[in-house]
Amino acid sequence: QVQLVESGGGLVQAGGSLRLSCAASGLTFSTYTMGWFRQAPGKEREFVGAITWVSSSTYYADSVKGRFTISRDNAKNTVALEMNSLRPEDTASYLCAAAGGISRLSSYSSSQRYNYWGQGTQVTVSS
Repeated sequence: QVQLVESGGGLVQAGGSLRLSCAASGLTFSTYTMGWFRQAPGKEREFVGAITWVSSSTYYADSVKGRFTISRDNAKNTVALEMNSLRPEDTASYLCAAAGGISRLSSYSSSQRYNYWGQGTQVTVSS
């Protein structure tokens, strides 16, 4: 049974930082691309970024590029999302997801590419 469990969310002031973590179990973590998405109330799920399993290549949404960084630790089966210079519009529930196989890097921006999802952790950025 695959489980993805996010942690690290919370309330932070604009300009602040948070580090989210996602712990994976029940899958061969080192062979899955891991993605982060976010969803605010009343809005569609939005791609944040992804890190591949092949070469740990990263791919980010334009809205977070330069502010957010994704990393993975295959020994610990974890993926992290370091978020800096947070803005109120970053407020959302952040979900991690796992995608098997290999495909074009840009394909990982689609939620349909992912096989497994976590429940999410809430990030609230106050102005």
